[in-house]
Amino acid sequence: MAYNYLDLVNEINRRLNEVELSTTNFLSAKGFYESARDAVNSSIRHINHEEFSWPWNHREQEEVLSAGIVRYPYPEDAKLINMDSFRIKKNTTLNVETKKLKALDYQEYLETYVDHEYNTSTGIRTVPRHVVRTPSQEFVFIPSPDKAYEVVYEYYQNPVVLEQASDVPTIPQEFRHVIVDGAMFYAYQFRGDTQSAQVSQQRFEQGIKYMRSLYINRYDYLRSSMIVHTSGVNNVLRVS
Repeated sequence: MAYNYLDLVNEINRRLNEVELSTTNFLSAKGFYESARDAVNSSIRHINHEEFSWPWNHREQEEVLSAGIVRYPYPEDAKLINMDSFRIKKNTTLNVETKKLKALDYQEYLETYVDHEYNTSTGIRTVPRHVVRTPSQEFVFIPSPDKAYEVVYEYYQNPVVLEQASDVPTIPQEFRHVIVDGAMFYAYQFRGDTQSAQVSQQRFEQGIKYMRSLYINRYDYLRSSMIVHTSGVNNVLRVS
């Protein structure tokens, strides 16, 4: 069975005895079909907002530093960045070994190290030892780098909204039924069928708990990170 946006929406249509859509009319279909499309995205969005540390949202980023430049922007799709994951990548050409960077508090940076940002002297430049997160959603690396060092770090991305019929969710296909149960909850709400919505809600909650048992509860994930950006989400459900 296919696993994409069109297929998920059509499963909602089949369960509610609606005519299935095709790639031709998927985006143009109005009325209930608009709600079915929204229901699938709402379900996926809810699953991803229940936990930031689902493994399918995990990303590794590489930043190449420039000599004399200390500030670098966050990734545009970042939801949460693991500030304890920053490390200089080994590079024999630059004569540098792999080195973990220590995360500093922004206030400590202002009191002790801010001169590195404004001092243009090449004499203070060397291999960075610290990384700082700023209120302006930037990283500061100190001391100021003297070479094009490669920095690697990890983050969790914001959920990707499905748009085209062929778009595939980042959530693995084995949890297709959880997405569908959540989508049915929203679809029944749209139709005013409270009783059926409650049944789907219970299934949805149990499905998310099962996903947690596989990917979250059994691991001691590092959470000394910072939430960068949270987009709007329909918090109709709350899974405990």
